[in-house]
Amino acid sequence: RIGALRSLLLDKLLETPSTLHDQKRYIRYLSDLHASGDPAWQCISAQHKWILGLMQNCKEEFINYQRVGLGAIALDLEGDPRPSAFSRIRDTAPLSKGGILHTPRHSTWHYETPQQVQFVEKLSDVVIGQLPNFWKLWISYVNGSLFSETGEKSGQVEKSKKNARQRQNDFKKMIEEVTHRLVKLVRGALLPSTLTELELRLYGGWENKTELTGPWLTQVIHTVRVIFEALVALEIPNDLLQVIQDLLLELRHHCLLVTLHHTADDVKRVAEKEDWVVDNEGITSLPAQFEQCMVQMLQSLKEPMETKPGEVNILQLDQDQASELCVDIIKVFINCLEQLSTKTDRDIDTSHMSVDLASPNLFSGIQEDFCPTLRLLIILSNCQYLEKHTFLNLAEHFEKHGFTGTEKITRVTVHAVKELDESLFDAYIERKSDPIVGSLEPGIYAGHFDWRDCSTPTGVRNYLKEALVNIITVHAEVFTVSKDLVPRVLTRIIEGVAEEMSRLMQCVSSFSKNGAIQARLEIDSLRDAVASYLSSESHASFKQALEVLPQLHNGADKKLLEELLNKFKSSMQLQLTCFQPSNVQPVKR
Repeated sequence: RIGALRSLLLDKLLETPSTLHDQKRYIRYLSDLHASGDPAWQCISAQHKWILGLMQNCKEEFINYQRVGLGAIALDLEGDPRPSAFSRIRDTAPLSKGGILHTPRHSTWHYETPQQVQFVEKLSDVVIGQLPNFWKLWISYVNGSLFSETGEKSGQVEKSKKNARQRQNDFKKMIEEVTHRLVKLVRGALLPSTLTELELRLYGGWENKTELTGPWLTQVIHTVRVIFEALVALEIPNDLLQVIQDLLLELRHHCLLVTLHHTADDVKRVAEKEDWVVDNEGITSLPAQFEQCMVQMLQSLKEPMETKPGEVNILQLDQDQASELCVDIIKVFINCLEQLSTKTDRDIDTSHMSVDLASPNLFSGIQEDFCPTLRLLIILSNCQYLEKHTFLNLAEHFEKHGFTGTEKITRVTVHAVKELDESLFDAYIERKSDPIVGSLEPGIYAGHFDWRDCSTPTGVRNYLKEALVNIITVHAEVFTVSKDLVPRVLTRIIEGVAEEMSRLMQCVSSFSKNGAIQARLEIDSLRDAVASYLSSESHASFKQALEVLPQLHNGADKKLLEELLNKFKSSMQLQLTCFQPSNVQPVKR
């Protein structure tokens, strides 16, 4: 009968699941009955095997449900009636900055969450729910309290301690097996490339696995950290938990790379939504949307990149790669701007175009010509804003979030946007300057005009007035988008006009007196009209043009020249107003 009782108690002891209290009770009964062998160690071995089985079954059930196409599942952990250990920790965690977890999830969480994330949560329930009791059972075995609550010495207690000393390495291997199983199961779900082919067959199987985004990876990191902190709280030696730290490091690194890659895609989508609505600073919403996209990326990385006790600073570890990927994201955006500049007319919906114009008629004219010149101007204006504001703001955000190498990021990206700026600027100037410059020679020689044989000048000829009106039209178009761009554009166009005038004058073999007066009148009129936008190159070109003309020594000739100059300025006063210095000053931001 005693033998049967021993057998019954041993069966009860090895039943799973069971509580630590019941395990201790059965072990003491068996001790009192002088059971053979080491029932306490048998219990520890059974619990170890059961925990491993729970972990493996957790994965198998998810894989099976996934294969039959069911969405969310709620595993019944071998009928364990106790509340989820992870949910107990989660729901009671403080909500302060230092709390383990955030607020409990909404009840619909299971129906929205990827399978791998649910799996890691369930796995954490197994580990957090079972390992603490398993560890406490071992500690009770080591200190003999399995057999004596009071700690009094007895032969059984001493025998237990002796057995425990002999079993230390065996138990260490058990803990290692549990932590390694945990890590490999998580790797199989999230980092399959880090497992061998054999390990994948045992711990993988997620054929329909969807690539997790940064926020879901952050949730997984969060969960694994909770497991690690729970095991640290049990005072399990750090060397047994290092494998979890290694997993966390790889998950954090993976989260960083995935987030950066996904942000590049987000940036492309932002650029595709350009609406060409210009604000009073001459920019669209695109730079702000891009900056917001980058800031959201950095904010989403805050938790996974945070360095918890014992963890490695991931940003310092991967600083070069992280910096390069950040540069790549910004270059993606710059490339998107370049692609926007080359879109055909039919790709642009000008109905969204909004600009502040003084003249409705001018607006309609520009609206018709929205593509491509206004588009170039808008992108040019955005480029300048990126260089002077957005990229500097981003550097501050990068530094604030612990990114290193921000100077390099800023330097490389500013260089890239400047290259695009120069390319677009040259394209715009070519479109606007070439027709104006090209009209000068035909205009000068219209009606078979001859510098050696012309009548007394009566004023500036129409070709020059038309050239100035065309320059004014460019001024109006640029001013429509960005006041800041006006000096840059007009200065370059006038350089081309001045250079062409110099070339044309130098091609003339000789001038009559009237020809010299006419040439000097037109060069002086042009130079004086655009004086506010003259560069050193323009000054040099006008100087060269005047140097090839015969000097006017006669007082009457000089007086005629002065009168005609004044007449021109008076007749063109309204048109030339836009060239006045008061209208040149860029708007301060």
